Amino acid sequence: MTMPDAVVAATEAFVQERLANHGAGHDWNHTERVTRLARRLAEAEGANHLVVQLAALLHDIADFKFSGDEEASGRQAAAWLAGQGVEGAMIAHVVEIINTLSFKSVDQPRLRTLEGQCVQDADRLDALGAIGIARTFAYGGWKGTPMHDPAMPPRVGMTAEEYRAHLGTSVNHFHEKLLHLRDLMNTPTARRLAEARHQYMVEFLARFEAEWQGLD
Repeated sequence: MTMPDAVVAATEAFVQERLANHGAGHDWNHTERVTRLARRLAEAEGANHLVVQLAALLHDIADFKFSGDEEASGRQAAAWLAGQGVEGAMIAHVVEIINTLSFKSVDQPRLRTLEGQCVQDADRLDALGAIGIARTFAYGGWKGTPMHDPAMPPRVGMTAEEYRAHLGTSVNHFHEKLLHLRDLMNTPTARRLAEARHQYMVEFLARFEAEWQGLD
């Protein structure tokens, strides 16, 4: 193996072990799907493959939703990569991506680099479509939030702090975040892939509402 290949292989093994028993839709399977999508986007858009792969693999190593620390994933990624002999500039780039990746609001700033945009798009694509629907209800079950409550309408215009503090319903999560992601994709390839996944969610929500009302 070349040095980059060895670092990627070691990082895959490290993350897989760390996230093997992690549920709620943020496990190794999520990371593997995001990494696969990120590689595809990097190839299509001409991004640095090594940076993209390392950031994608490490992006959820200590996710805020479970650690409560917005910079925990970045710190742990930096420590791991330094131990693998990765150069400082690349570590800084990977950490920057990880620390600015997560959805905070619909008007958050665009990621600075193409590599960051590819990883963010891949992570957002995994929140859409059939996989996105499954992950939403898996996470809602883990958090103990209701599937749906017609008396609790979706909130709009939330700040990052309000978004993270708000305990809504799984169905509201589609309206507060997921249905916005198609239009927030950074790269042309991701925008194309997002379209069908977005439409699948729209159709699912219409069907869900009809069944909830006993109309279908």
